Amino acid sequence: MAKAILLSGGLDSIALAYWKRPNYAITINYGQKPAEGEIRASRAVAKNLGLEHSVVEVDCSKLGSGDLAGKEALEMAPESEWWPYRNQLLVTLGCMKGISLGINEIILGSVNSDDFHVDGTPEFYEMINELISLQEGDIKVTTPAIEYSSVELIQKSKVPKKVLFWAHSCHKNSIACGNCRGCTKYYKTMKQLGYK
Repeated sequence: MAKAILLSGGLDSIALAYWKRPNYAITINYGQKPAEGEIRASRAVAKNLGLEHSVVEVDCSKLGSGDLAGKEALEMAPESEWWPYRNQLLVTLGCMKGISLGINEIILGSVNSDDFHVDGTPEFYEMINELISLQEGDIKVTTPAIEYSSVELIQKSKVPKKVLFWAHSCHKNSIACGNCRGCTKYYKTMKQLGYK
């Protein structure tokens, strides 16, 4: 059974890649501001694990909102990095690439704190899996770490400490800004792990 991971280059997807050891890694540049940093981190991790790495490029920047798009967040946004229908878009694009690779499963690095956003909840992933399963290709969408915190996932994965320093979690830029929600999560997680 061939598996692919949606590898964003952040802490959670890196840890999941080390834990689950998929056959393929797919990174998506959908027009987000930090795309270059995410691709750089993902490429390094995929090379380290010996994964075939694909970068899918589809410019949806005109449809974005908030920090990831370099724009003011829409009024309905629950937080500054919110991008409408982002995870639905990423799963769809990942499966579109995955079907050409012959995968049967696409895994995502969502953790329990992602339920802050509706498209980060177990219910959302159950429904998107059901939707994808109705279509040709017989691809399953899974979130093996959805019940774990980032710290728990990293500890379970046994990802080397040095590899975590390759991660790119910034929501605003390809070089960490140090003050967005993504950077804050990175620093907090590393501190909880005892890494500096």
